[in-house]
Amino acid sequence: MKKLILAALLGAAGILPAAAQTSDADHAAHHPAGAASAAPAANLTDGEVRRIDKANGKVTLKHGEIRNLDMPGMTMVFQAKDAAMLDAVKVGDKVRFHVEKQDDAFVVTEMQPAQ
Repeated sequence: MKKLILAALLGAAGILPAAAQTSDADHAAHHPAGAASAAPAANLTDGEVRRIDKANGKVTLKHGEIRNLDMPGMTMVFQAKDAAMLDAVKVGDKVRFHVEKQDDAFVVTEMQPAQ
């Protein structure tokens, strides 16, 4: 942070060579997806698949805290946004997932294997 402030001050004073002077827009052009791709990962919750109900498009997950819903860890049934995502998991799999409240249901909108 100190280096960034120093560089900004030196750049504003014209002390840095032109090649070293970049704007925030220049930096964003080099990393357009940087901040955007980090945000969804922060919204993923760790879980374990306990049951799969393909006929009804539901999955039972034992999960940690779901921050975006202010929900403590527990085991519960979720509706899958896309039933095809249930084909990619089996009981016992560790997953990372995102869930949203839609109408009266908690819906898993993304699910991936835990790394």
